[in-house]
Amino acid sequence: MKILVTGGAGFIGSAVVRHLIENLDHHVVCIDKLTYASNLESLQSVFHNNLFNFKQEDIGNFANILKIFNKFQPDKVLHLAAETHVDRSIDNPWVFIQSNIIGTYVLLQASLDYWRQLDFKRRSIFRFHHVSTDEVFGELEINDDPFNELTPYDPSSPYSASKASSDHLVRSWHRTYNLPIVLSNCSNNYGPFQFPEKLIPLVISKAIEGAPLPIYGNGDQIRDWLFVDDHAKALIKILNAGEIGETYNVGGNCEKSNLEVVTIICSILDKLAPRHPKGISKYDELISFVEDRPGHDQRYAIDTSKINQDLGWAPEETFGTGMHKTIAWYLNNKTWLNNIISNRHQGDHLVMDLEQ
Repeated sequence: MKILVTGGAGFIGSAVVRHLIENLDHHVVCIDKLTYASNLESLQSVFHNNLFNFKQEDIGNFANILKIFNKFQPDKVLHLAAETHVDRSIDNPWVFIQSNIIGTYVLLQASLDYWRQLDFKRRSIFRFHHVSTDEVFGELEINDDPFNELTPYDPSSPYSASKASSDHLVRSWHRTYNLPIVLSNCSNNYGPFQFPEKLIPLVISKAIEGAPLPIYGNGDQIRDWLFVDDHAKALIKILNAGEIGETYNVGGNCEKSNLEVVTIICSILDKLAPRHPKGISKYDELISFVEDRPGHDQRYAIDTSKINQDLGWAPEETFGTGMHKTIAWYLNNKTWLNNIISNRHQGDHLVMDLEQ
């Protein structure tokens, strides 16, 4: 089986690529533009594997994307390439429109052109799996039921609006052109190799430095947390076994407030890195609170009943086991972390991103 993965050098994409090659022996064609949040080091374990092909390419370039389809002849597409940082979307929405909306359109049209010229057997196998976010649903109040696959869309930021738009495009290519698609909407991911503008790796890196740990507002915003390897397995399950035209919500069944997440990280660091930075005896002494950002959603929560019942998937990691693995990985890869922060990170976004 040959899988085309877009955004394969990103955090979630690289986890998917590693799993496809190392555990399933699939041939992977990885497309990535290599923006600030991409990192080829996350693919180091498979980069020289005969099952791996990498192409640096912008998904918005139709001619080049179609050439990649025709050259590598993928059986399925797993589309993860996207701009994902909410704060950046507020500052510069156009980048998100280009990547998340126009880029998805280009991939859909290239996939359609390619799919139409396949023979019957290969057409019946082909799938286009579009990976989205729970943020397209807006926010929940504390006592609301979790998001399910029928929850109306109500995006709150330019980022979530761009992802909602791409979801609608994908469904329309199925309804109008019969392109065989599946969709998934996931909750917040965490794990190794995550770019340190996101909440968990940023807290870890700042705590190690002894720097303040800024939390938006009072930290009571609630998110559902999903370990990235569990998500990778879910995406592959949906790609291979999901029903054409259907959507599956993927979550960790693990709702935590942002303050609770930061407190848990500090507690684990107290055990794994007990040599505290000068002037503190516990990492949670570094916690501080900063002004909340515009349009900050209060709560996300995912109902995973459909994927549990229809596809037999459930997360394997608890928040405790997943977080312990994550923190241990960052502590053992400080050079990787420091190189990204010092050489590539734009300092104006070193405030915690509390979203997917």
